[in-house]
Amino acid sequence: MSSRAAGARKATWAAVTVGALGVVFGDIGTSPIYTIQTVFNPSDPHPVPVSTESVFGVISLIFWSVTIIVTIKYVLLVLRADNDGEGGILALITLIRGRRVPGGRRTKLILAALGIFGASLFFGDSMITPAISVLSAVEGLKVVQPGLGQLIVPITATIIIVLFAVQRLGTARIGRSFGPVMIFWFLAIGACGISGIARHPDVLKALSPTYAIGFLTGHFSVAFFALAAVVLAITGAEALYADLGHFGRAPITRAWLFLVFPACILSYFGQGALVLADPNTISSPFFLLIPGWARLPMVLLATAATVIASQAVITGAFSVAHQAVQLGYLPRLRITHTSQETFGQIYVPWINWVLMISVLTLVFAFQTSAALAYAFGMAVTGTITITSLLFFYIVRHQWGKPLWLVLVGAGTFLTVELLFLAANLTKIMHGAWLPLLIAVTVFTVLTTWQRGRELVTRRRELEEGELPVFVDELHQSQPQRVPGTAVFLNRGKATVPLAMRANVEHNHILHENVVILSIETLPVPHVPDDDRVTVDDLGYTDDGIIHVSARFGYVQSPDVPEVLRSAAAASAELSLELEETSYFLSTIELSVGDAPGMTRWRKRLFVATSRISADAAEYFRLPRDRVVIMGSRISV
Repeated sequence: MSSRAAGARKATWAAVTVGALGVVFGDIGTSPIYTIQTVFNPSDPHPVPVSTESVFGVISLIFWSVTIIVTIKYVLLVLRADNDGEGGILALITLIRGRRVPGGRRTKLILAALGIFGASLFFGDSMITPAISVLSAVEGLKVVQPGLGQLIVPITATIIIVLFAVQRLGTARIGRSFGPVMIFWFLAIGACGISGIARHPDVLKALSPTYAIGFLTGHFSVAFFALAAVVLAITGAEALYADLGHFGRAPITRAWLFLVFPACILSYFGQGALVLADPNTISSPFFLLIPGWARLPMVLLATAATVIASQAVITGAFSVAHQAVQLGYLPRLRITHTSQETFGQIYVPWINWVLMISVLTLVFAFQTSAALAYAFGMAVTGTITITSLLFFYIVRHQWGKPLWLVLVGAGTFLTVELLFLAANLTKIMHGAWLPLLIAVTVFTVLTTWQRGRELVTRRRELEEGELPVFVDELHQSQPQRVPGTAVFLNRGKATVPLAMRANVEHNHILHENVVILSIETLPVPHVPDDDRVTVDDLGYTDDGIIHVSARFGYVQSPDVPEVLRSAAAASAELSLELEETSYFLSTIELSVGDAPGMTRWRKRLFVATSRISADAAEYFRLPRDRVVIMGSRISV
């Protein structure tokens, strides 16, 4: 490799790493703002007293929780479990479904249900994170000037609206803008942490796990409830995994190990040193650790950083929604690929605006970060626990690792995570009900769509009939042929497009050239033009009826007219004039009926969900003046 090529590669790696800092680590990187403050919150239903022993124990718990769950589990292990470069809990489901696993269909159903509920919890996290993160930063205004407290909610709402409005620009542009801000943020909180440690260096003793273990065993009744707030230090771990597809494992790992992890730990230890020196600072240890002259600039920087924290879960939600569509748990949504170079950088408008409305609702309903703290912890602990269960199933049954190794690894992580989960369950009446409610709602939508889609597909296949049989019938009945080309979009070549069957049976005509076109999206960025199109004459030559399969990469937008040009060049049977081509789309009008398979209220939900499906003509770049929509009605 030439020195110029090596330099260009290093520059690219550096740019992607900076972009990852600007998108992936905002959530976990802003946890120091509110974690310790929440642990020692005097209004907590189970307050943790401020003492030397409790401060050392809490700081040690934070350090070892972040080390075990984020560094070892997520960064070093879970990031290796990707689905063609894409991460997140639904990627684990895809890996499990992609191969035969012991236990058969029942095992797969149980694992899939767990994964879908975990993904549903992550959607709750995506709603709560922007609200609590931005609120916690803007609340720093009260430290600078108490009279500004009444402006916190309006300022937070304005910031959130702007954040969601710029999502359409794409992750790459946002990451390049936010990356330098996050570098400055981590350097600043690390430096402030060092200044705190310098005033009370004994706090470094908390690096020893004996303080965490001693606090748990010696003061379990206090330490157990403290875990519900300690877990806030690892918020963003699942977003880190869900954003894997946006930047890749190597940039995320480098950024975490060399900048994010050290800076966050220094901040936690610095705040611990401050509280040890002056217990009264527990009201806002993060901002009080900062010199008075720098507090207002730090509030502004913290606000910028928490906006970036919100970005981490928003992009993660886009990835999870995209995978849900691919797995059949959501209808086809309009998805824009915002980068032609980097895997997985997408924008999903419908998800974006639903999240914005949800976040604003939470801001106006709860109004303070403290009120949202336990809701936040519940969402995080539920998701990371489910991720562990699915991940170690893959480690055992697909990676083939020894059972003893899997049991040791899973036992270690699950012991820690189940303690966190149990602690947060005690906060159900104090806000932890919120993510559970969101998760149950999202889980119901996802599983209802998946079940309804199965029922409709079964009914649709019966109505469509087998394509080879239909073509044979056409040769026997010889319907009237009319000039021009008709293109029928279909899911494959096993069944007849409903629009084609309706055209023949009701209009008694068939165009001179008939193209049955199937579009397939492959898990690769680009499909070369030479591999794009496959033409099948369906067993007859010179009858003007062909099937065309077109394959696209995940960053490529299907262009049906261009596919037809390629098909005409590859097939002597197809004589094509695009100006005389008509495009037929098969649509299904769903209605609630008495067919078995789902309860009536779920049928209504399924029909309602179907209305968010993306417009097919726009998606496939069809000329609207030559699009004919023909469909049928199916009752579920």
